Order: sequence, then C-alpha cells, then structure tokens
Amino acid sequence: MSFASVNEQIGRHRWTICGLVFAATTINYLDRQVLGLLKQTLADDGVFGVDKAAQEIAYSRVVMCFQFAYALGMLLAGRVIDKVGTKKGYAYSLIGWSFAAMGHAFGHHTWSFGFWRAALGITEAGNFPAANKTIAEWFPKKERAFATGLYNSGANVGAIIAPLSVPYIAEAWGWEWAFILTGLVGLLWLIFWYKMYESPSVKLQSGKLSQAEYDFIHSDLDEQEAERADVAQEKVSWFKLLTFRQTWAFFFGKFFTDPIWWFYMFWLPAFLLAENARKVAEFRAANEGYTGLDADIPGIISWPFAIAVIYTVSTFGSIFGGWLPKKFIESGMDANRARKLAMFIFALFPLSVLAASRLGEINTWLAVGVISIACAAHAAWSANIFTTVSDMFPKKAVASVTGIGGMAGAMGGMLIAFAAGLLLAHFKALDKVEVGYRILFMVCGSAYLTAWVLMHLLVPKFKKIVL
Repeated sequence: MSFASVNEQIGRHRWTICGLVFAATTINYLDRQVLGLLKQTLADDGVFGVDKAAQEIAYSRVVMCFQFAYALGMLLAGRVIDKVGTKKGYAYSLIGWSFAAMGHAFGHHTWSFGFWRAALGITEAGNFPAANKTIAEWFPKKERAFATGLYNSGANVGAIIAPLSVPYIAEAWGWEWAFILTGLVGLLWLIFWYKMYESPSVKLQSGKLSQAEYDFIHSDLDEQEAERADVAQEKVSWFKLLTFRQTWAFFFGKFFTDPIWWFYMFWLPAFLLAENARKVAEFRAANEGYTGLDADIPGIISWPFAIAVIYTVSTFGSIFGGWLPKKFIESGMDANRARKLAMFIFALFPLSVLAASRLGEINTWLAVGVISIACAAHAAWSANIFTTVSDMFPKKAVASVTGIGGMAGAMGGMLIAFAAGLLLAHFKALDKVEVGYRILFMVCGSAYLTAWVLMHLLVPKFKKIVL
C-alpha cells in the first residue's frame, strides 16, 4: 500500500504532530546558529578580547560552555521528559531556551557569553529527547525514520533562515537584536503546541483521531508485546540502561558524529570568511595597484548565501535519509538490514569533505559543494541513528536513551571545540589557518565510518529489548 493511500484511508493527524516537532527543531537551530554567524562581529566588538589568535581560544571556550551544559542537559532532559510527559517537557524546554537565547543580548564579555551559552545548552537539550519520544508515540516503526527525517530537516531549515536574516538584523539594529528577535520566535510556537498536542489515546477519546489511525500507530506487534511485558515495571534507571550494548551503540554513534555537525555550525562561517580573506590577500599581493572593493575580487563569495545553500542541500539529505530505509523495507528487506545498509551508505559520503581545503584553493564554491554533500549525509545519518533508539528500546525509555546519546554527542562536541580552538589559534599565528581547517576536515570525513563499525560490532541487529 502506498504512502498516499495509507493516509487517505486512515487519516494523517500524526503528520500534523510531526509538523509541530519540525517547527520546534527549526527554532532550536535558528537560536543555536546565531553565535557562529556573528563570530566575527562579536570579535570586532571586543567580546572575545583583542588578540586575534587568543580570540579563537576565547570563542572555543564559549562554545565549550554550550557543549558542557548541553551534555548535562541531555542527561537530565530525557529523564525529566519521561517523567513529566512529552507535552510539558517539550514546553518547559522551549520556554527555557527562548529566554536563554535573548539573554545573549546582555552579554558583552567572554565570561558573560559563556554563561548565557551554557543556559542555552542546558535548555536546548530537551528538544531531541522530546522530539524522539513524540515520534515514537505517534508513528509505527515503518514510518519513524521518514518522520524523523522530516522533523530533523527542521535543523537545516533553521540553519538556512539564520544566515539569510541574522547578519542583516545585526547590521541594521546591532547584534543584540539578532539574539532578542530569534529568541522571541520560540514563544510563539508554544501557543500552537498547547492548543494542538495531546497523546494518541487522548486524541482518540476526544474524536480528533480516528480509530483506524490509532490502530495503525500501534500496529507493531513485537513492540506491543515488549510494552505489555514492561507494563508492571518501574521506570528504568540510567544504570540499568548502561548495562545494554544497545545503549552503548547509540552512545558511540552520537559521540563520533554529533561533534562534526557542531563543528560545521560554529566554525563554517569562519572557514568561509578565512577563504575570502586569503583570496583578497593573494589578489592584492599580485595586483598592488588595485583600488577596488574586496567584494569585486575574483573568487570572493557571499558567505551567508553559501551557508544557506549548504543547509538547503542538507534538508533534502534529511528527508532522503528517512525515505531510503522505508523504500528498502517496502521492497522486502527486513527493518534491521534496511537501517544498517542505509547508515553505511550515508557514512561513505562525508569522505568527500577530505578535499574541502584543497578545492577551496581552486574555487570556494567547490569547497561549499563537498561540505554540502557531507552535511546532507550527516542529516541522513542523524534521521536513522535517532530511529535506532525506538527500534531497540520500549517507548518509556526512548527519551532517556536519547538523552544519554545526546550527552555523548555533546562530550564529543567539547573535544572538537577544544581541538579547533587550539589548532586554529596555532595556525592563525603562523598565518596558515587553512592548515588547521584541513586537519579538522580529516576528522570530519572519517568519523561516520568509525561510528558505523563500532555500532555494528556492538549491536549486529537492532532488535527490541525487554527491560
């Protein structure tokens, strides 16, 4: 039965819920992206000090404040959301990160920015545990990767909207207003969330969900058997979850791959600005009499537009990442093999980024092209790795396991932020910052295959466990 005919026969209310999660994830990444886009503006305003090389260290420390708080928040958020429920948990998280985002406007030094960045990290951590729990509650296994790919594409949409708006808001009204206005957007989402979200059982009782769609949502027999076996048990502890290889597979999968996305988010604008600066310096050195504008020099690109292009491509990657395993399953492949094969395919494409620095020397748009492929592959990988949690664990543990994996990803993010700060500060002092980026791109390219191998060794088959 086709996707369209299923929706026609049983209803499509679950996709409205997916739309709400998509919007929240868009806002999450809109707020998160502002710092990286305004890195140079904030540096010029003295937020990170006056020494050029030391600014890289100061900036990396601000990023690490976010990562540390995000790691802690991920560990706590999953437990809180499993305890208070999806509706309240998601709302509390979004209220918190909206006010934290606006708080950046009142930070004018590295330490104060670090404080507000930490506040943003601990509150934004609630998004993905709540989103994953929502999808697990509202979608059968066969549709979860596709639904996850759709909502996860909101991360890319937020990252597209940000470079097309934030630099211009900062230029017109000051960088403080860029933080305030993006933070306010989240508070509008709460109106729709409180009005439209309830669990499938509540929606069924109120007549807003058909019995046919309710039955379709709960059509996974193995999952229902596992849920019934767990019905009399208390909420499972972290220590219990950590005794399962499935938890560690998700842990290491996130530890190795999440930091790559963090690196692109927080350093990609700086990389493109550095490529522009290098081309300006080379052109002026070769053309001493040139008196024109830097923007007119051959090879100079509009970096906000380039970032929007990268994340536009990533949006399609996220949706394709959810569609491919669904297509495999529909063709007769079992769900485990479909997920594993799709993730292996998506682990290969980031290798293209190994050539980013070399291609950037030829033409910056070539570097943008391979980075776009790598980011799209990450989005596709992310759609599937999130779905492995609901493949392997009962619904009552999904948010907690997602939180553990998110904590692992944030820990990896701290490591890459620390390494990026040191590497780029060192090579910037040597006037060879492109070498630092080249090393970092080597890490970015190889991380996904490493993660896939470790996950496969730990869990050869994504099978539902009984807690």
